[in-house]
Amino acid sequence: MKLIIGLGNPGIEYQFTPHNAGFLALDRIAEHCGVTLANRRGRALTAKATLAGQEVLLAKPETYMNLSGLSVAALVQELEITVPSHDLIVIYDELDLPLGTLRIRERGSENGHNGAISVSGALGTQEWLRIRIGVGKPALADGTEVKAGGTEYLLSPMRRQELAVLDEVLDRVRSAVEAVLSQGLSAAMNEFNRPPGGE
Repeated sequence: MKLIIGLGNPGIEYQFTPHNAGFLALDRIAEHCGVTLANRRGRALTAKATLAGQEVLLAKPETYMNLSGLSVAALVQELEITVPSHDLIVIYDELDLPLGTLRIRERGSENGHNGAISVSGALGTQEWLRIRIGVGKPALADGTEVKAGGTEYLLSPMRRQELAVLDEVLDRVRSAVEAVLSQGLSAAMNEFNRPPGGE
């Protein structure tokens, strides 16, 4: 069984914040699969589903972002997933990527993301498949980048316009997960790591 985990913070006050993009992506996948994340296992809300013809366990850790690794490690152990492996996909927000983008990576630095740091620490490796959802401010028309603030920005509700952009990305994240499952990592990276509308 494949394990697909979205990182975020439980609680209604965090629901539509940039830091919860991973949770929102999992909700979108669950909705597409016609399941509800309601079972509790491995310190997470989970649901079994079929995605791209494969049996998957969808999971949203209830540990809060900074302790996400505890839940990820518990579920990996329970499902007997060997890491590194493409059987584990972790989805989370990335401040260094502009809103409206996503990136698939097989391994790499956590880039200061507390949830990713927790996952790497709990798994004992940086080699785990991740889909990062851009929540940074998009560049201005003249090409200059707008810096989004750190924690305060990440934990503040997104504006309606930002949510509309994120909404489109969540569908692409679902498609990216399906592509990893059905076509393999290389094909998925080739398709989804290009800028939207880019060549």
